[in-house]
Amino acid sequence: MKMKTEREREQLIKDINLLLDQAYDSTLDEIYALLKHIDDIEDEEDLKAVKEAREDIGINGTVAWEEIQNEIKKNVA
Repeated sequence: MKMKTEREREQLIKDINLLLDQAYDSTLDEIYALLKHIDDIEDEEDLKAVKEAREDIGINGTVAWEEIQNEIKKNVA
């Protein structure tokens, strides 16, 4: 998903707030439930990514910082 600029984000929030101000209470409850569900899904995805990264480290080990620096130097040169 494309990251929005700060200005785009502020405008989107302003537009959403205008719509929220006009919404029925039941609609607000549904919107809240949907946003909460999305947040929970994102948390699950983050935890899954951490678990996968740990498993990868367990299988493949880690890379020393010096190795990373050497690779960067090679790619820059």
